[in-house]
Amino acid sequence: MRKPLLVSLFLLLVLSVAGPAWAQSITVTGRVTGANGAAVPGATVLERGTTNGTPTDNTGRYRIEVPNTATLVFSAIGLTTQQIPVNGRTTVDVQLADSKTDLSEVVVTGSRATEGRSNILTASPVDVISAREIRAFAQTDVSQVLTYAAPSFQSSRQSITDGTDFIDPASLRGLGPDQVLVLVNGKRRHTQSLVNINGSIGRGSVGTDLNTIPTASIKRIEVLRDGAAALYGSDAIAGVINIQLKDDSTGVNSSALYGQTTESDGKTEQVDFNVGIGLNKRGFIDLSGQFLNRGYVNRAFEDTAPLIYLGANGGNYPASANTEDARRQLKAQDDALVATNGFNRKDIRVGQSATRNFGGFLNAGYRLGMGYEVYLSGGASYRTGRGPGFNRLPNQPTQSDPNIFPNGFLPFINTKIYDQSAIVGVRKTFGGFAADLSNTFGRNELGYYVSGSINASLPQGADRINPTDFYAGRLAFLQNTTNLGFSRHFTDLGPLETFNLAFGGEFRYDRFLIGKGEYASYANFGRVASNGSPAVPGAQVFPGYQPQDETNQSRTNVAGYLDLESDITARLLLHLAGRAERYSDFGGNVSGQASARYTLTDALSFRGTVGNGFRAPSLQQRYFVNTSTQFVSGVANQVLTVNNENPIVRNDISNTTQPGFGVEPLKQEKSTNYSAGLTSRIGKSFTLTVDAYQIDIHDRIVLSSQFTTANPTVAAILKGLPVSRVQFFANAVNTRTRGIDIIANERLTLGERSRLLLTAAANFNETKVQSVNSSSSTINNDPTAGTSNLQNTLFDRSQRARLENGNPRSKINLSANYSYGIFGIEARTVRFGEIQIKDADPARSNLDQTFSAKWITDLTLSAQIMKQIGVIVGVNNLFNVYPDKIYVNPRNNPNNFSVDPTLSYSSTLDNSNRGRFLYPANQFGFIGAYYFARVNFTL
Repeated sequence: MRKPLLVSLFLLLVLSVAGPAWAQSITVTGRVTGANGAAVPGATVLERGTTNGTPTDNTGRYRIEVPNTATLVFSAIGLTTQQIPVNGRTTVDVQLADSKTDLSEVVVTGSRATEGRSNILTASPVDVISAREIRAFAQTDVSQVLTYAAPSFQSSRQSITDGTDFIDPASLRGLGPDQVLVLVNGKRRHTQSLVNINGSIGRGSVGTDLNTIPTASIKRIEVLRDGAAALYGSDAIAGVINIQLKDDSTGVNSSALYGQTTESDGKTEQVDFNVGIGLNKRGFIDLSGQFLNRGYVNRAFEDTAPLIYLGANGGNYPASANTEDARRQLKAQDDALVATNGFNRKDIRVGQSATRNFGGFLNAGYRLGMGYEVYLSGGASYRTGRGPGFNRLPNQPTQSDPNIFPNGFLPFINTKIYDQSAIVGVRKTFGGFAADLSNTFGRNELGYYVSGSINASLPQGADRINPTDFYAGRLAFLQNTTNLGFSRHFTDLGPLETFNLAFGGEFRYDRFLIGKGEYASYANFGRVASNGSPAVPGAQVFPGYQPQDETNQSRTNVAGYLDLESDITARLLLHLAGRAERYSDFGGNVSGQASARYTLTDALSFRGTVGNGFRAPSLQQRYFVNTSTQFVSGVANQVLTVNNENPIVRNDISNTTQPGFGVEPLKQEKSTNYSAGLTSRIGKSFTLTVDAYQIDIHDRIVLSSQFTTANPTVAAILKGLPVSRVQFFANAVNTRTRGIDIIANERLTLGERSRLLLTAAANFNETKVQSVNSSSSTINNDPTAGTSNLQNTLFDRSQRARLENGNPRSKINLSANYSYGIFGIEARTVRFGEIQIKDADPARSNLDQTFSAKWITDLTLSAQIMKQIGVIVGVNNLFNVYPDKIYVNPRNNPNNFSVDPTLSYSSTLDNSNRGRFLYPANQFGFIGAYYFARVNFTL
């Protein structure tokens, strides 16, 4: 009996896997046209119930192999979807009518309903960036694509900010990089290991490295512009970015891009590919890969230091040169040395760093039979980077070695970034409930390597060979998330039109690690410089992580959620969500959200949301510590970033063993969000959405300003430590963010072969610090008067300006896409609003400066030469626009600027600006006009 049973089971398995192939396969061809009879290129032709599909070519024709009993599904944006049975036919032509209700993209972000909704029919605002938009211009990474495509999103590349040079900080709706949650295929994406501790946007935050995902792997990006902590958990205060990977089952696509700036730098070489493979009509494998080589950009100006070889710190005149004649003679001698040694006064590099990235991604799904479906996605990337610090002059004996670098040196930080991720899951319907069990793993590691530098504390001499390259240590972050969710869509439930129920749970494990550098990268060998001062220890530009910095910390999180969504009537949509979470290291939180959408007429609807959220302090913010060398007005300072668990932060000043600042442990940020808006559809193709919002954040986590030992209280706390400044994380401020998003689209058919798509989008936002929090008696009772008072230093006016005005308060995007047959032209202009920089010292408020708004215009021309080959040529920043240059007094004419060498606006200016770094306002970068060409191949 057992043998027939085994044979039966074997035959059942064969039938379940190969059964569909028994039906006779035929090749079906045809043409897809629109309501006016014009060809519809790029329409999707799909075998219903499978992933077997193909797009139409530029004449609207297609070719697909299907069983003779198949049903074909024809769809295109702006046109009504049709389903047509083949019934053995080998030719099927179809004419799609204009859609009155489905012009916009269907989205799944922001709801756990089993069926997606058009993005103008959702209760919360969602932007959709398609694969076509991603590849239309020269942006080669995700953060830059979103910056120019989504007005509420902002990211710009940083310069001379250590690791932040290589991982771009990004914000949504003017909030921090760590207040937006990133998903891939609806699953939580791990964050980066890097903590932004220098003077950049997002200072003190830990974001997500979006640029580890190849653009070739992306089907679309959905940007939910609403607080969603109740739906997705911690970090979703500002909103959610959901990256949907391609799920093609047929075809090969690849592209090659080359571009450079008009200054002949910033060269970019990119090659990518995407391959879709069908699996016997039951599934697919989609593979993508990318190689990107991006050259550096240098927009430094000449060093205005009076003395290069004979000066004091920062190239200033020594105190001994106290007469005009003495200064004139010293200047002449120094100029002669500059000429003799060929010293280049463009002695630093200001602009984007050089990087090289290798990355790949996989997305796959397969139906096993008996209702089970398994899915898998994951990727890996390896990125190297090279970015400069500030140079060391030959007249800085505490930081240089004249035997090795007689003319000073420009040190470099080199990075190696490894990123791996994997999502594996299974879906099945049980008793009408769709069940989804998944596990998501992610890891990000950043290794630091310093080159062209020295440890100045090493003994020096002509007979010594001291190292100039150092391994400075590494950061690593690992996250593993297990989810189990259930959902069910009801259509016959009393008076309700529809009802969707979703619930589930999540378990997450996080781990953060700091690994020490090699001994010479951080050690103090005790040399005393020629001026009698101790030489600075550690590798110049980036001292290595020390043994006492090493960290290996972890935590767990358990969460449960409930999600209810119903079309109460044909006009009223109501959505309720709740989530409870508990962290092993600081406790729990409950958040909730209520959203509604009401259709007043066919052309006008209103929507709104109210909810509360939270963001747990990241492990990086809790446990990060390091010592770095930073320049303030040309003077080197050893700056200690100490974690919140350290006695220096937690103990009170009265502690006789180890006095401290008396700051409380980090706790979660709590937020309350409100939004209200309208959506409108006029005619067949015009859509408009307007959404206003307010986000209040209490106990917002920030990195404090730097406390200096010039303050006696600080000196008492730091006694015995070889540092002159200290900073730490604290729940220091309460903020309120208000804004409005406006998006309008129009699609016009101008003739049989021509179409025009117009888009206008804008974001206006304002963040205000409502209050500064401090429960520390040490800080509150510090007797020191003036600007050095600890209460003023905890969150000084320059940090406040960075939070309130560091990102543009407005951004406007106008774009037009016109196609005629095989040709296309796309124009886009983006207005980046003004930003403001303030000095930390209120007495120097005359140095505050507002940097004006700028328009950046991009233009591309495209031609589909043949079905397999397309060409795009274009220019970004067509009119070669740069930010305003820095000048002393905002009331001066910005075209007649002068530079104050003692400016201390941010770390990039603190590091002895000396007229070299004149673009501190980084609204959109400062690389100027950029030309490129791309060739697309399709097989």
